[in-house]
Amino acid sequence: MKPTAPSEFERNCADAAGAPDVYTAPMIRAQMDKSDWVLLITLALIWGGAFLFIGVAVRHVHPLTYVWLRLTIAAAAMWIFLKFRGQPLGLPRQVWGSILLLALLNNAVPFTLFGWGQTHIASGLAAILNATTPIWGVIVAHFLTHDERMSPRKIAGVLLGFGGVATMIGPTLLANIGTDAVAQLACITASLSYALAAVWARRFKRLGLSPMSVTTGQLTAGAAMMLPLALLVDKPWTQPFPPLTAWGAIIALALMCTAFGYVLYFKLIDSAGATNALLVTLLVPPVAILLGGLFLGESLAPNDFAGLAMIALGLAAIDGRLLSALAARRLPRAA
Repeated sequence: MKPTAPSEFERNCADAAGAPDVYTAPMIRAQMDKSDWVLLITLALIWGGAFLFIGVAVRHVHPLTYVWLRLTIAAAAMWIFLKFRGQPLGLPRQVWGSILLLALLNNAVPFTLFGWGQTHIASGLAAILNATTPIWGVIVAHFLTHDERMSPRKIAGVLLGFGGVATMIGPTLLANIGTDAVAQLACITASLSYALAAVWARRFKRLGLSPMSVTTGQLTAGAAMMLPLALLVDKPWTQPFPPLTAWGAIIALALMCTAFGYVLYFKLIDSAGATNALLVTLLVPPVAILLGGLFLGESLAPNDFAGLAMIALGLAAIDGRLLSALAARRLPRAA
């Protein structure tokens, strides 16, 4: 695969919204501070619960309709919040092409794929597959940025991560290419889409746009994208009216996991970068597995947990802090 020169990617950014061709100074902290970790852990709790809510919602609402409702409610909440604060949206006309691409990569594609995938696999397994996002993020950031390059340690982490995915999906693929295997592959594709979106979202800080404005624009664009698809494919007026549990799950997804969650997420990208922000997906699976077992009666196979362990080791290698701490403890202390 021929690498894409970072300068070429930056030129594409500039064509989309008038951004400078190169970054003149580092945009991120390579090592996260305490405030970054607070954001990361908060996001893990919020998005771990999201897989439970998705599992409830898609039992009663078709995936495309569920995504449209989720994005529409979230977008409306963000517009009300901006109005309440007296803050204008503040998105110049020339950035809307970039916002549309962000909405496609960060909302429309992954929400739909995870929604459909969870009609066939457990929410905990979907969360584990979502944990491959930072693995993809390392690869995408290497080719499309100049300050988040791949290193031997990150390469080892990527290999471990893909080994974990193979451990989980391999037995299903060897047995037969069934619906479960396709659903798992759909979730992995959604994770790649999230990784692309995280790298693309870095550019909005350089343009001086606030996380709340980017979140509102993204959700609005995503809702507009999903409306015709939901009407043409799902024909929601022909379906039974969803029960209150489904509506509660969709509203929780929209307000807490989408609107509020993305504001925190873009703030984390602004301060710690795409690769660090994507580490949230390592913390999400334990939360999702616990909630899925408690409230949905779900269980996972032993190879799923083995795969999660390999993904966790891969992410630890990518992050590097744990390995550095262990190495420091082994060094002899000065007398």
